[in-house]
Amino acid sequence: MSGDQPTPKMTNLPIGIEADGSRQEFDSMGTVDVPAHRYWGAQTQRSLLHFSIGTDLMPKEVYHAYGYVKKAAALVNAAAGRLPEWKEQAIVRAAEEAIAGKLDDHFPLYVWQTGSGTQSNMNVNEVLANRASQLLGGTLGTQKPVAPNDDVNMGQSSNDSFPTAMHIAAVKEFDEHLLPQARELAATIEAKAAEWAEIVKIGRTHLEDAVPLTVGQEWSGYAAQLRACVGEVEHSRLGLLALALGGTAVGTGLNAPTGFSRDVASKIAELTGTPFATAGNKFMAQGSLDPMVRAHGALRGLAVALMKIANDMRWLASGPRTGFAELQLPQNEPGSSIMPGKVNPTQCEAIVMIAIQVLGNDAAVAFAGSQGNFELNAMRPLIINNFLHSARILADGMEKFRTFSVSGTQLNQEKIRRYVDESLMLVTALSPVIGYQNAAHIAESALANGQTLKDAALASGHVDEKTFDSVVDPLSMVGHGVSGA
Repeated sequence: MSGDQPTPKMTNLPIGIEADGSRQEFDSMGTVDVPAHRYWGAQTQRSLLHFSIGTDLMPKEVYHAYGYVKKAAALVNAAAGRLPEWKEQAIVRAAEEAIAGKLDDHFPLYVWQTGSGTQSNMNVNEVLANRASQLLGGTLGTQKPVAPNDDVNMGQSSNDSFPTAMHIAAVKEFDEHLLPQARELAATIEAKAAEWAEIVKIGRTHLEDAVPLTVGQEWSGYAAQLRACVGEVEHSRLGLLALALGGTAVGTGLNAPTGFSRDVASKIAELTGTPFATAGNKFMAQGSLDPMVRAHGALRGLAVALMKIANDMRWLASGPRTGFAELQLPQNEPGSSIMPGKVNPTQCEAIVMIAIQVLGNDAAVAFAGSQGNFELNAMRPLIINNFLHSARILADGMEKFRTFSVSGTQLNQEKIRRYVDESLMLVTALSPVIGYQNAAHIAESALANGQTLKDAALASGHVDEKTFDSVVDPLSMVGHGVSGA
């Protein structure tokens, strides 16, 4: 502001605009009427006109992440003397409101928009500029005293700020929801494995009877799957810590001050408590979305593991009279509108559906990730929408699965014992004693004649009762401990 104008003082005006009808906002293409009770400006309104496609809105987590970007940029620009302190304070206040979700109603744009995310970046710039101007006593729509491009977007472009917001949103989703839920589910399954470490059951391969193992060993496999998936997610997360901000339009850093990329990444790390750092190569960071593709690949791996676990559980709980009926799942709600007393494995079914959705999301993310052209991948909104959708439904699904299914699952030990007693594959233990062919004929005879394995073995003349009892001992066939090592 010129020297003869007083420096605006920031007020404590609450969020909101008490106005009816519309007001005029402007951009480089002219004026546009916008709803008077909203903070957004002309470019947001143009996007609403041109891209009201479907019902898929840009995830609010992107805008919360953008709050960190704009707050950090304002703090760095002010510290370097490029932005007056009074503007910085107002922008920071507005950005903090965005981070807290208090401005969510003012971020209305659809996923299906410009592939760079420019319209969402401008939505943030316009909302924060108008809110900051309001706090400083300015008139909305004038871009005074705070302007969306010159002040809020100072030193940035959509091409480097949008992927930065994507990474921040993705890491926060991992840290605050997905990883804690995956770890808790793995721990709950590990506790079940320890509880059932000595319960012998019959294994199954090719959907057919196999040799024994313990229930604990079977469940230790589930837990190990999840722990491995957690490790993959954690590894993929490291790639998301590299931020594109400071590369501006094509990665050269044009219009970003010297040191801006390093300083703003350091500030974002400080504000979020997460070790973000500036990307070593901005051309990779902006021309590709490879870290997002790899991170969603880790979500795909988690979905695959969860589908295996949920499918095993619902099959092992099938019945109660005509299925495997080894597991007894919690009975949470009636399962049929016509069959009284029917209860279904609904939490398992939900996990399977979630996994299927994530696999579909991953196909789209991978395809979109391959569409980087020259210095920009312009499929960003699709990728971050699918990424956050996958991470959230996996996290929520694991929480419900753990709480309402896994934690309360019990064993039908009578059924498990009967399967062990009736199994023909226990004959495998006799193979080293009497030979594979003789053991195979004993199993075949028992099945054909409806005999127990022991009766068929004794009738064969290849083994006596003492030898059979000492060799065909299910507990001795399962290895040592939960791991089976």
